[in-house]
Amino acid sequence: MMWFLTCVAALIGGYFIYGTFIEKVFGINENRKTPAITKQDGVDFVPMSTPKVYLVQLLNIAGVGPIFGPIMGALYGPAAMLWIVLGCVFAGAVHDYFSGMLSIRNGGASVPTITGRYLGNGAKHFMNIFAIVLLLLVGVVFVSAPAGMITNLVNDQTDFTMSMSTMVVVIFAYYIIATVVPVDKIIGRFYPLFGALLIFMSVGLITAIGLSDEHQIMGGFEMKDMFTNMNPNDLPLWPALFITIACGAISGFHATQSPLMARCMENEKNGRFVFYGAMIGEGIIALIWCALALSFFGSVESLSDAIANGGPGNVVYSASFGLLGVFGGILAFLGVVILPITSGDTAFRSSRLILAEYFNMEQKTLRNRLLMALPLFVLGGILTQVDFGIIWRYFGFANQSTAVMMLWTASAYLLRHNKLHWITTVPAIFMTTVCITFILNNSQLGFGLPMQLSTIVGVVSALLIAAYVIKISKGKGERDYANEQDESANENKAVTKTA
Repeated sequence: MMWFLTCVAALIGGYFIYGTFIEKVFGINENRKTPAITKQDGVDFVPMSTPKVYLVQLLNIAGVGPIFGPIMGALYGPAAMLWIVLGCVFAGAVHDYFSGMLSIRNGGASVPTITGRYLGNGAKHFMNIFAIVLLLLVGVVFVSAPAGMITNLVNDQTDFTMSMSTMVVVIFAYYIIATVVPVDKIIGRFYPLFGALLIFMSVGLITAIGLSDEHQIMGGFEMKDMFTNMNPNDLPLWPALFITIACGAISGFHATQSPLMARCMENEKNGRFVFYGAMIGEGIIALIWCALALSFFGSVESLSDAIANGGPGNVVYSASFGLLGVFGGILAFLGVVILPITSGDTAFRSSRLILAEYFNMEQKTLRNRLLMALPLFVLGGILTQVDFGIIWRYFGFANQSTAVMMLWTASAYLLRHNKLHWITTVPAIFMTTVCITFILNNSQLGFGLPMQLSTIVGVVSALLIAAYVIKISKGKGERDYANEQDESANENKAVTKTA
């Protein structure tokens, strides 16, 4: 129990101590008008209250990732919890903060546009392709996962019989509606309520297992296990753990979601709470599910058997109903189901906005929104026919690769303005090493090279990239988008007066 509480305390402490430091390095301007004010359009740029923006941001970023990922990561033992804490405070929350704040500073721009501004057009084109692919994979994962979970719930707990394909169609229909309607009509109105259900689910489950006579939180593990690979299938901890647990530690998907709320935030001073804070909230959710997976089943071997007999969804189902009974189990289970659904629709929404920025097509008109959205849903529908395990593997790698690009973008921004860039450069070097090592070593997705060689190439490549980014960015001093807009507006006023 103390391990778990210590990890939670470390995350909360990270928000107040390191989060404040990150905010100071970035340098907020409370007097600068945000895109929610300057570009208000009633569709995507809509001012919303800070508590509402926080809850929507939390639900947007917290899909099945901070549940399924930590459950799979728990197979490595308590080391997974250590990665969640360190990764969340020093990498993931920093990543989310900069992806949101740089979007605000650049007129609510999406991540490819931001990347292009600070790393060049080549990086922009790369991110346009990579972000769309990632978001499509996210959308598919977040259709298939909840569809399977809802189907199992209905078939097991009621007299009705429901097919997986029927549920897929229903969820896709909702996604189409949520993607094209104004952000405050569904997302802004209902997601805060879903956030309350999410909080109930997380707190309820960990409280139930803490009070249980049959289970003890982390009871069968010792402190030394934090630094031990306990995987029963003899899978290597490096670098697989850092790919397996993405959401809850660091996730590139979040970089595609933060601009959605950057377009709704009323003041820069709220950035730490909304972006850094939401990631800390997701880290706590990840810790809860990692601890539940390790504690409810008693050992990594039993956990492995549960996953083998129904995947992470079986772990969620067993823990929810086993700890909270039928009624509480249904509520907790629905809380888990809501997470991927509320992230899946915003994944498609982000894809629409990225495409719209690329083709320079305004999105106030419903026809234009449908024109951008429908091809995405057609591709997503095709991808639902691909095996879920294959999609999940590619999602994990694409997710962390996107995070790497966002971290390097943040480093370039800090270097241009002669600020302390190591707060993003160090995690960028680490995650670049992880991604390169993984793709070189993994025989299913990559090249199947020996681990030692893959790691050496990964480290050297990450250091060379760091040297390159520092060389092209340091002291360049490019002006913020907001300042340029202000100057442009003043020039226009001057011209008008002269005329």
